[in-house]
Amino acid sequence: MKARRHARVMALQALFEVDVAGHDPGRTLAERMVEEPLEEPNATFCRKLLLGTLEHRAQLDAIIQRIAPDWPVEQMAPVDRNILRLAAYELLFETETPPKVAINEAVELAKLFGGDNSGRFINGALGTLLAHKAQLTALGAADSQAASAGQVASDTSRAP
Repeated sequence: MKARRHARVMALQALFEVDVAGHDPGRTLAERMVEEPLEEPNATFCRKLLLGTLEHRAQLDAIIQRIAPDWPVEQMAPVDRNILRLAAYELLFETETPPKVAINEAVELAKLFGGDNSGRFINGALGTLLAHKAQLTALGAADSQAASAGQVASDTSRAP
């Protein structure tokens, strides 16, 4: 397995564990790194993906809700939800990864860990995100702020 993909796999596995079991992210990743050590700079990349995705989770979830309006984020399969979070983080906040690479890697993760239709779902959702990146970033920030304030953000039922 390619080193960067391995870093993404480890970040995804840690995100899944944090999301589903509520485990501490630092401890979860440290345990994974003991089991399967990554060489630098891939270990740094993995940490950056995990911690960045968690830091921006509210904004990412608001964006995901807009790009996949038929699937409430909390009702998505946990694997798909976390692949989308990870890839959306990479597309929006991680400038060193070309967008097509981020999408391709997410589709490959979906094929490895998701269900039969996960790859198509992930590809379609991330294609929508990429096509409307600037607008969705602004709307996602507003939606996550409204959610944090306990308000219901208006018009979250469709992508721009």
